[in-house]
Amino acid sequence: MPGSNLSEQQLRETIAFHGHWCPGLATGIRVAEAAMERIGKASDEEIVAVAECDSCAVDAVQFLTGCTVGKGNLIVDNVGKMAFSFYRRRDGESFRIVRRPDPARGSDGEYRFLQQRRNSGDITGEESARLEAIRMEQCKRLLDSPFDELFAVGKTLRPAPAFAPMKSSVLCEECGEMVMETKARLSDGRVLCPHCFFQEVERP
Repeated sequence: MPGSNLSEQQLRETIAFHGHWCPGLATGIRVAEAAMERIGKASDEEIVAVAECDSCAVDAVQFLTGCTVGKGNLIVDNVGKMAFSFYRRRDGESFRIVRRPDPARGSDGEYRFLQQRRNSGDITGEESARLEAIRMEQCKRLLDSPFDELFAVGKTLRPAPAFAPMKSSVLCEECGEMVMETKARLSDGRVLCPHCFFQEVERP
């Protein structure tokens, strides 16, 4: 894959879904394209994705591949890695895509510095323009670069996740709210939701 094959319309729609254009979203676009090229697009729960991060890239994967949190076939197992595993249930096809180290990102230190300045509200107009220029340069490079320069594809680290559980809900005896029974806790014989359970545990 020499570069992204996403159409202008698909790109605009992906950006609109996420809310802004950034290197993280561009990374997710490349991951999603590679996944769809290998195993297709999910119509229901036939294809499953596991994200090892909670970055902007996850939104591109969700929007483009059809793997979604709500259907239970996009699982976020956040260990802080830019890595995604994909599974096709019907034939067991699976693979893991990992972002390679990128020594070419010489402006990364500057980018992080300017991002911190913006987050703190101290960024100047000139710095803001420079930050946006770096972001756009990185986005373009991520879309245009050969896939193999950016990512490694290998074996998944675990078997395909089970189908999303369909469980009953029970009543929390403290707050009176319903909670899925698999998430409920038992404390001194009382059924509690996680919020109430940990409040009780932490209570002096």
